[in-house]
Amino acid sequence: MDSANFQTRLMSLQANMLNFAVMLTSNRDDAYDLLQDTTLKVLANKEKYVENTNFKGWVFTIMRNIFINNYRRVVRSATVIDQTEDYYHLNVSQDSAFESPEDTYAASEITAAINEFPEKYRVPFSMHVAGYKYNEIAEEMGLPLGTIKSRIFFARQELQKRFADFR
Repeated sequence: MDSANFQTRLMSLQANMLNFAVMLTSNRDDAYDLLQDTTLKVLANKEKYVENTNFKGWVFTIMRNIFINNYRRVVRSATVIDQTEDYYHLNVSQDSAFESPEDTYAASEITAAINEFPEKYRVPFSMHVAGYKYNEIAEEMGLPLGTIKSRIFFARQELQKRFADFR
């Protein structure tokens, strides 16, 4: 395909490309940036386009890939840098929100509550917490899969009731 024909086909897609970019970015300004990046990338790689293939699909794939790469770059750059002395905040879990120890339950309290369950609930729940999959627990205990799921669900509900003031 000659250069003029290639550019004409690309320019005829600009309105569709803008709509797709707006859908991806949800922001008009970012959509225009994405449109421009895509147009430049397509023009720079026109020799890679193979005749008799879907031109529009090729262009939209390039746009989608640029959007994904930009998104990943933004997510990676959103890393929190701790500037406090001794890097105190890096060593505190994110969900703790600097709560006092009195505001949380110790693992021993939760374990004790689980150990008080009847065996039919305690065993499948403990296996589930240990990382076993539902079907593995069902095979090990010789019970139907639905029964295992129900028992784990009921054990979870019982823990939530018991530690309701934790929330």
